[in-house]
Amino acid sequence: MSARPIDTRTLRLMGICAFASMASMRVCDAMLASLATEFSATMGQVAWTISGFALAYGVLQLFYGPLGDRYGKLRIIGFATLACTIGSAAAAISPTLEWLVASRILSGVAAAGIIPLTMAWIGDSVAYEGRQEVLARLLGATVFGMICGQWLGGLVAELAGWRAAFMLLAVVFLVGGAMLAKRARAWVPPLRSGSESACCRMSSVLASPWARVVLLVACIEGALAFSALAFIPSHLQARFGISMSMAGAIVALYGIGGLLYSRCAPKLVQRLGESGLARTGGVCLGIAFATIATARAWQWALPACLLAGFGFYALHNTLQTHATQMAPAVRGTAVSLFSCALFFGQSLGVLAAAWIVDTRSSSMVFALSAAGLPLLGAAFASLVGRRQRQPREA
Repeated sequence: MSARPIDTRTLRLMGICAFASMASMRVCDAMLASLATEFSATMGQVAWTISGFALAYGVLQLFYGPLGDRYGKLRIIGFATLACTIGSAAAAISPTLEWLVASRILSGVAAAGIIPLTMAWIGDSVAYEGRQEVLARLLGATVFGMICGQWLGGLVAELAGWRAAFMLLAVVFLVGGAMLAKRARAWVPPLRSGSESACCRMSSVLASPWARVVLLVACIEGALAFSALAFIPSHLQARFGISMSMAGAIVALYGIGGLLYSRCAPKLVQRLGESGLARTGGVCLGIAFATIATARAWQWALPACLLAGFGFYALHNTLQTHATQMAPAVRGTAVSLFSCALFFGQSLGVLAAAWIVDTRSSSMVFALSAAGLPLLGAAFASLVGRRQRQPREA
């Protein structure tokens, strides 16, 4: 069955929602030191504002994937975006750290229905041969959201207080969600049988050995990459004494690296292939995090963050493309399981990294990621190459 021509207006609206979702995910990165001071808590305790979001985001994929397959991905994305308004507004008025963590968990619950279902919608609408290029366009929106979450989040928090950053997010979610919900009313999703349960849909994905490989790699990637990313701003603040907004601006270069990759993606795919991209991404991440771990001056973090962003998305975009093809008949469920694995890994990785920071040092977190990510990229590249030499599964 051929895919429909891509609806560029709808894709742009979903890009706005994906932008806000990623900004919300990363907005606390540059705030950790400020939140620790505000609530008289340790870095490990305030890190729950990140890991709580990630854990809820990952677990709720098990809910949104089947829901999107059953009732229409576009409609669910719109409602989920509107629901994010509540979580962000609640975070803005948090009187205690416990309230803030609960609000972040609520935001993770709602945001879980945005980016993965957008990826699945693209999978339904674009042939496999052109899918990585369109996913790279979505990547541009999510990376811009990351930049705004890390940099503008820290800047707004420094100038007007961290509560203002969450209130600004609530406004973006409200506007984007309302526009997409209006668009969704005119969209007629393909009819699907309601007889197949969510458990059956997930079982059909997990029955594929290749799907299990992709999910495992995504989990490890989330644990190693996102845990290190979350602690770069606080590491720079503690080690070099720079401001919160400056630390957020430096880490925003991670997003610039991702944007650079998204612009180069078509040529890189042609030149390096999927295996080459995965291997290159792992090497870039290893060099970048090793540089941050050993840097004697904050200026070294500038090229390191740029390289880390480029490397992460070279590896991750390859994983995303395979995730959209794990189970085409239940694509929403498959992509949601992929995101579940990714953010389950992130939540465990951030908690483990917080423990290492509290008991050892933040440099050790970056050193572990620098060692693990090149190995992960090389292993996945080898598996992709082996798979491409075999006949494609039916």
